[in-house]
Amino acid sequence: MNRRFFSLLFAVTCLSTLHAATVDTAGIYSNSMHKTIKCVVIRPVVLQEKPAPLPVLYLLHGYSGNFSNWISKVPELKIYADEYELMIVCPDGDYSSWYFDSPVDTSMRYETYIAKEVPEYIDAHYPTIKDRKGRAITGLSMGGHGGLFLAFRHADVFGACGSMSGGVNLQDSRNKFDVIKRIGDTIRDADNWKKYSVMTIIENYPKDSLAIIFDCGTEDFFYTSNHALHEKMLKLKIPHDYIERPGSHNWVYWANAVKYQLLFFKTFFDRKN
Repeated sequence: MNRRFFSLLFAVTCLSTLHAATVDTAGIYSNSMHKTIKCVVIRPVVLQEKPAPLPVLYLLHGYSGNFSNWISKVPELKIYADEYELMIVCPDGDYSSWYFDSPVDTSMRYETYIAKEVPEYIDAHYPTIKDRKGRAITGLSMGGHGGLFLAFRHADVFGACGSMSGGVNLQDSRNKFDVIKRIGDTIRDADNWKKYSVMTIIENYPKDSLAIIFDCGTEDFFYTSNHALHEKMLKLKIPHDYIERPGSHNWVYWANAVKYQLLFFKTFFDRKN
């Protein structure tokens, strides 16, 4: 009896393993930075069963993180990819790039890399919907700023965007998180601190409309600025979903937040127009 039970359990485990999302680690060469950078690609099981173009969510890590953070901290992403039948791509944004093409350090070209080079690679190597209606971008903390920053500046590439606990006002990060290394001194390069911040970027709403969602925990040190961003979007009449709920700047919050954002993006991808 025990032998039969364990044989059945082993068979079921093997079957579930065969029919589950696949996690690839790709090396994507950056022409702008002349180096190969690692990236996680989560492919839903539907691609194994019936290869067809799928939408892609680009999911960015935070300050001091890397491309493997999301899948190692939230392995449930494989389940979500299967459930919503979409690909999830987690590129590397360096330790503290802030996803900028830095105006003071020409070796840092992460806006070009994430908004142009990574999607080009993914579209060339995987069956994707090669259109802004099939691409969304979001992230946590530094990556939350990156998600909104890149989508507003590249709305021809991304049709939807989001942020979780995003550092949406760069003034919050004066003398912190290496921002000064990316955009310069707060006095000499003061204009950079304004024009590279999401709080200013949203004033130039793109001609291509964006589906926007962002959230922040009420105990998060970025909460005040996220709430202010919401209020500013209301005044500018920019359509968006905004959520605030109890939570801090940690993986407990982000593991929960990403579930809601994935549902939002799935709804966006399912639109027919």
